[in-house]
Amino acid sequence: MTVDTELVRQLAELLGDTGLSEIEVEDGERKIRVARQMTAAPVSYAAAPAQAAAAPAAPAPADAPAAPDMKAHPGAVKSPMVGTVYLAPEPGKPNFVSEGDRVEAGDTLLIVEAMKVMNPITATKAGTVKRLCVENQEPVEFDQVLAIVE
Repeated sequence: MTVDTELVRQLAELLGDTGLSEIEVEDGERKIRVARQMTAAPVSYAAAPAQAAAAPAAPAPADAPAAPDMKAHPGAVKSPMVGTVYLAPEPGKPNFVSEGDRVEAGDTLLIVEAMKVMNPITATKAGTVKRLCVENQEPVEFDQVLAIVE
């Protein structure tokens, strides 16, 4: 197998630019995966102060509702690739859609740029854009929720 070192360098540069931990591309039978080890900053913990034995125990706070799992949402539009999101067709132009807009199946919601290719991300069904879950020029991961269309 011949390795395209220029492609590997471009992928490694993309990892550094976006802060991603890995990227994988497939071209026919050839598959290239570039990954880097992410190191976390050391965390230090302080000991909790001891409670006075005579102090009455405070009532436990009511559990806050858990954040909804956006990936499981039936209207979730997920990124099919790693890349950078663009909400408008070009700088200075209006966004493809805004929250509250009505869309039809196949309408472009946004673009994900990957390897200098602009990939339109379209609505999978007709509905209303309830939420845009990303910001313009934000790096995104594979399977990340981009928008909710109901």
